[in-house]
Amino acid sequence: MRSALYRLEGRVAVVTGAASGIGRALAQALAARRCHLALVDRDDEGLAALHQRLSRTGVRVTRHTLDLRDRVASAALAGAVLEAHARVDLLINNAGVALGGLFDQVSEDEFDWLLDINLHAPIRLTRQFLPTLRASDDACVVNVSSIFGLIAPVGQVAYSASKFGLRGFSDALRHELEGSTVGVCLVCPGGVATAIARNARLAAGLDPAQVDAGRERMSAMLRLAPDKAALVILTGIAQRRARVLVGADAKFASWLERLMPVGYWRLIRRRLGFEAMTRASMRPR
Repeated sequence: MRSALYRLEGRVAVVTGAASGIGRALAQALAARRCHLALVDRDDEGLAALHQRLSRTGVRVTRHTLDLRDRVASAALAGAVLEAHARVDLLINNAGVALGGLFDQVSEDEFDWLLDINLHAPIRLTRQFLPTLRASDDACVVNVSSIFGLIAPVGQVAYSASKFGLRGFSDALRHELEGSTVGVCLVCPGGVATAIARNARLAAGLDPAQVDAGRERMSAMLRLAPDKAALVILTGIAQRRARVLVGADAKFASWLERLMPVGYWRLIRRRLGFEAMTRASMRPR
């Protein structure tokens, strides 16, 4: 019989996007809780530095340099992790990218690039690791969505599509796995102080004059420290919560979307600073 709280000590967790931001903070917090780690990221240098640091904590840590768009390499990940750790109890699909631009400014290739990383990769990894997770006495799939998986702002059409998709996937999968030893936790962070805005890809069709203002506007919204976000997430996992809202902004967005599921945007577009993009989207082309 499973305990009321999920115990992280002695478990094995796979963390994608582990080299920076929320992923790195989660890896560090998991190691502090005596959880063994398989770290996944395409940034080999950042991954190596984190691996070296966490290896001193006494937990078993492996690193797996991987571009999640590479389906062949991704398909081999589960086998490599099992060979090193013999089991997996937690799959944390955290890796993600951003893409700014209105729908008619974002090309089909750009849209597909983002969907492949933010949505298709978590689905692929869940499919690959699910048999191993089912073999655990107590396992969990943790999918990191976003505040933009709760509300859908102008200029984030691709990103919101991916994060709403991850939300739907997580909810449906949770219902399918009900009664099994595998839980599903959806995480919706608000503005966490990571490099996602600085590293965001901008649509090729975007007006260059909007680029710097857009990055500055988005970066200003990222205030919560990653280590604090990681603490909220791990507390939610430990409490077996189906959905974890990270930050006051995510909690507000969730409340407002429930209150006004269609009309919320009229109330928040000025506050979020998207008024200029809203006007731009209405211009004849």
